[in-house]
Amino acid sequence: MDNASRLERLYARRTFGIKPGLDSIRALLRELGDPQESFRVLHVAGTDGKGSVCAMLDSVLRAAGLRTGLYTSPHLVRISERFRIGGAEIPDDAFFALLDEVEAAAARLVARGAPEPTFFETTTALCALWFAREGVKLAVAEVGMGGRLDATNVFLPAVSVITRIGMDHMQYLGDTLEKIALEKAGIAKPGVPLVLGAMPDEARAAILARAREVGAPAVFAPETVEVSRLRGDLAGQTLAVSSGAADYGRVKMRLAASYQVENSATAVAAAEALGRVLGIEWPAKTVAAGLGAAELPGRFQLLSEDPATILDGGHNPCAAEALVGALKAAKAARGVRLVCGMCADKDPAGWLQALAPVVGKVWTVPLSNPRGLPPEKLAAFARGAGLREVAACATLGEGLAAARADALATGRPVLVAGSLFLAGDVLAADSQG
Repeated sequence: MDNASRLERLYARRTFGIKPGLDSIRALLRELGDPQESFRVLHVAGTDGKGSVCAMLDSVLRAAGLRTGLYTSPHLVRISERFRIGGAEIPDDAFFALLDEVEAAAARLVARGAPEPTFFETTTALCALWFAREGVKLAVAEVGMGGRLDATNVFLPAVSVITRIGMDHMQYLGDTLEKIALEKAGIAKPGVPLVLGAMPDEARAAILARAREVGAPAVFAPETVEVSRLRGDLAGQTLAVSSGAADYGRVKMRLAASYQVENSATAVAAAEALGRVLGIEWPAKTVAAGLGAAELPGRFQLLSEDPATILDGGHNPCAAEALVGALKAAKAARGVRLVCGMCADKDPAGWLQALAPVVGKVWTVPLSNPRGLPPEKLAAFARGAGLREVAACATLGEGLAAARADALATGRPVLVAGSLFLAGDVLAADSQG
């Protein structure tokens, strides 16, 4: 079987849907020899910011000279983006050899009457196997969805982290902040430090109650780490970072969005908690260097300067509010030319209403993902949010070209946002010239 067929077989596992629960992933890992028991993780859950915190933590640990693994989702262009060691993506030969091994284990389980593993269970098992084979002892792992029943919750945590909680995946996690927060809090483990980022009081109270129940010592990052934004633009920002443990000085960050102030505090609190677990005192310069070097494509990423074009994968109302704040902080929030595409299972009305105050014109575009909302329907949501100049486009290229031409003529910035799938489509198109 060639590699394209192997990938097609893996993606076909998406037809098995999302099946919250740990029995299947535990059985699959047991069939593979329980590779996840050979390493520990910084386990990161949350609604918004968890990808950024993962990128920062991985960068800080590598700046400290540690050889760490990183498991994130979703990928934007290549599936290999999900699996990294020392900052490098998994090589194709290793990926496909491990995929064959995991698929064979899955087939043996199915032959014995077990259900088919899902796409995410398969990639999680592949990741564990790769990290174990490569001798990784410490990794950063991003929760796929929720926490309590997410496949990554079989990993052994050194520190658990929960970033800001918002309304997302409600069909699986619940229809209130408290219910969603309790699902995220399912990653809390007895005796394992639990670091909380800034979040609504209702969510924080629910998580702290769960932490007390299981005996997880909790740290609230905003109370232990102070981060302030000194200056910034669309290309980057400078932060002042300090805590009760250290003064990290001025940090020049590539991640330009003002919402990274909050995520930086969470990442530093998590790094300090890990240092206490490992008995390591991180040099302040090392933490600052790691924060500064962190990169995360598709999150307030400056694609071009003329016209200024920003790419952001935020797809829920909470993320849209943070995006508005970032645009205002970068002095790019007047008459924004918005190119948007969204998945049908999101909240386009809430997302567009949050962005509407800074948007001048809108071009809605299709996603390459089958879950994408048709541009005509998304355009109707935009008009419902009070936006008057809205055009539904047949292709992404059409929307981008129209928005950029308008931006060049008016001097306004272009924002491409609404879905990580859209971010991936844009980056893939750019890579093809």
